[in-house]
Amino acid sequence: MSAGRAPEGAGCITWWGFSPARDLLSTGPVRPEGDINVLLVGSGDPRHILKTISGLQNHENLHVWVIEDSMEVVARQLLLLYLALMPKESMGNNEKAEVFLEVFGNGEIRSHTEERLRRAASQLTVSVAESLETATHPALNTALLKFKERDELARIFQMWTRPRPSSSSSECAVPVSMSKAWDYRVRQHLGTRYDSKKNCFDWDLSMKLYEKGCGVISKQQYARWREQGLAFEMREGVYQISNPSLLSSRVFRQKGGKVSYRGYWGDIVSSPYLSFGIETDDKNLLRTQNGQHISTAQDISVANVQELFQSLSRRRGRSITSQSEVKAEEASPEADLKSVPVHDLMQPDGISVTFLPLDSLYKLPEKQKYSHFFNTIYFSASCVHLLGPTIRQIAAPDAVLVVELAKYILDLTKEQAAGFAEKVVSTALQAEFEPWRDGKSDDVHAVFIPQRK
Repeated sequence: MSAGRAPEGAGCITWWGFSPARDLLSTGPVRPEGDINVLLVGSGDPRHILKTISGLQNHENLHVWVIEDSMEVVARQLLLLYLALMPKESMGNNEKAEVFLEVFGNGEIRSHTEERLRRAASQLTVSVAESLETATHPALNTALLKFKERDELARIFQMWTRPRPSSSSSECAVPVSMSKAWDYRVRQHLGTRYDSKKNCFDWDLSMKLYEKGCGVISKQQYARWREQGLAFEMREGVYQISNPSLLSSRVFRQKGGKVSYRGYWGDIVSSPYLSFGIETDDKNLLRTQNGQHISTAQDISVANVQELFQSLSRRRGRSITSQSEVKAEEASPEADLKSVPVHDLMQPDGISVTFLPLDSLYKLPEKQKYSHFFNTIYFSASCVHLLGPTIRQIAAPDAVLVVELAKYILDLTKEQAAGFAEKVVSTALQAEFEPWRDGKSDDVHAVFIPQRK
């Protein structure tokens, strides 16, 4: 599978995963206990982090280590985790879920959401600058990144905080229009089929996503996302401000050299509904009437994200800096609601998330600290090529290897998806992992355990 060619709907940057959120500790023959280390390679978003935290027992400690292939994805993961950790005093659970999902899956957002995003990016800029040796927050740990990677993070966050020019502005550096960037990607992907795009959207939904069990995705909502990049519209309002966290730079080869273009280079086919919106334990949300689902993928996404945030709060969440230590007179009530320093975010007990350098997967086996260290290792479908024999050296003796399959990458045929699954098994065997044969059949993820010698 190659997701790097421009015509492909999956895009060349992974803003969200191609599988539902999983409690990774409940995947495999034996659930690890005590102090647990989980390595995520290319997960693209924090869905597995939040879902795994929700399943933790009080006595368990979870340390998640994250490797991505782009600092732009790292920046977005930090942003989404920041929003998830906002204390209730600053943003209620309902509003938090709405803002989170807008930032997560909308190419264009409301002015209220943009203000939240800009203030979060401003605080993250400060946090990255302060994380030279130790983390300013255990769940937003960038201390192990290289200096140039932290500089790149700061540059990205600062780009997000730039005020939008007014209509009368004569600035040369005009921000990228998401609506134009999105339409460019759609035209690029559909080619001569662009004039009949609504039929193409309906085909992909009815003949692909519905066939894969995603009947909760509303036809109207999916078509709106495919055409405009708007997955979640939960409030009356104007969605017309470009979401800067979904814009990135891409280098193209042209005659005489390379040229970098800023635009939207992510998924335009599978949808952000996959992460939180197609599975739920609440059977009421899966009820049908006259053969039609009553609830939509948006409804399920909201319910699931709210539940995940409640789990965060229940884990004896507290702030590093007591709220009582913050002088209310130093800022207006409105500013208090919107500006939350990283120090004042919730700090769920026993939870840490550390972002590792982009090239660290090859270097971890060389460090004694990581020898037989990780209880669970997760690879996304786009990073399977990084799975090699050295992974066995950093896996604990009873480790579980979870690999995302290509079920929901819609540009692939059934034969190609099956071939990819076979390649995953072959690659895992070469890395000295064998399929967990006692597990339930799952065409979304493949689960492996270390080979017994």
